[in-house]
Amino acid sequence: MLSVPKVRTVLVPRVLTLLSVLMAVSAPVGASERFALIVSGAHGEASYAEPYGQWRQSTVTALLEKLEFDDAKILTLFDGGDANHAATAAGVRRSLDAIRAKMRADDLLFVLLLGHGSFDGTEAKFNLVGPDLSSAEWAALLKPMPGQVVIVNTTAASFPFLAHLSGARRVVITATDSVAQRFDTVFPAFFVRALTDASADLDKNGRVSIWEAFAAASMGVRRYFTQRGQLATEHAIIDDNGDGIGREAGGDGTDGSVSSRTYLDPDVPGAAPTDEALLLLLQKRGSLQIDVDELKQRRQLLTPDEYQKEFERLMVALASVSRDIRRRQKT
Repeated sequence: MLSVPKVRTVLVPRVLTLLSVLMAVSAPVGASERFALIVSGAHGEASYAEPYGQWRQSTVTALLEKLEFDDAKILTLFDGGDANHAATAAGVRRSLDAIRAKMRADDLLFVLLLGHGSFDGTEAKFNLVGPDLSSAEWAALLKPMPGQVVIVNTTAASFPFLAHLSGARRVVITATDSVAQRFDTVFPAFFVRALTDASADLDKNGRVSIWEAFAAASMGVRRYFTQRGQLATEHAIIDDNGDGIGREAGGDGTDGSVSSRTYLDPDVPGAAPTDEALLLLLQKRGSLQIDVDELKQRRQLLTPDEYQKEFERLMVALASVSRDIRRRQKT
């Protein structure tokens, strides 16, 4: 009978040890975590307390029930909150410090600012209870965050936040594209709704990306003013390529690729991939349809020839983009 070489009794434990080490190194460290900080700032007037509270609660409900966030990873600050939930500069710093202590490089932080914004000619600020925080101060607070950050400032005069907060692994959305837009915004109502609205899922992959929520909210704002026969006093913009410039939904620019692949819900195995080309086409069609609505509102201000010329241009553009959509959907 052949004897087993003694060397094999030495190698087996070593091989097993090596294999266990390799398995530990190659095994995933766990799915990425998702954190949220929802801040509804100082009311200013009592009449703002109700809408701010509704938007805040609707967002938390959406994060918990539809987007499957861990309740312990959702922090809320608001006017009238207790010591742990007060919408103060100290509360913001404490909350971000707590998130940063737990956050890893592959995690995501969603920050939503609801309330009033201001611009004094030098700095843009988000209004809090007590001293406000400027866009530069928010940038400094978010800079150490190790993961991806999505921050949405839904307030008036929020435009300067775009340039200050833009950067690698950042998606920044502001409700306005100019510091001159200082009226109270309607953007937050549409954005909060879009987060879980199936109609915002343009490419019908069963998920609403940050880009899709931004696009749906932007189109909602345009319709809001068009239906009232008013000129829009706000134009939301998004930056996700780190250049600090941004673009409107349906406008020119290179932003959109990162945010169209950024979701707040957990990854779904086997989910249809994001079709960025189709998304842009669908968004373009939606924008053109709103242009038609706006043209009809302005009909009385145009000559018959001017109206007909613009109407024909829009119809040709709509037909062209609709054809491209059908072709894309067949591929």
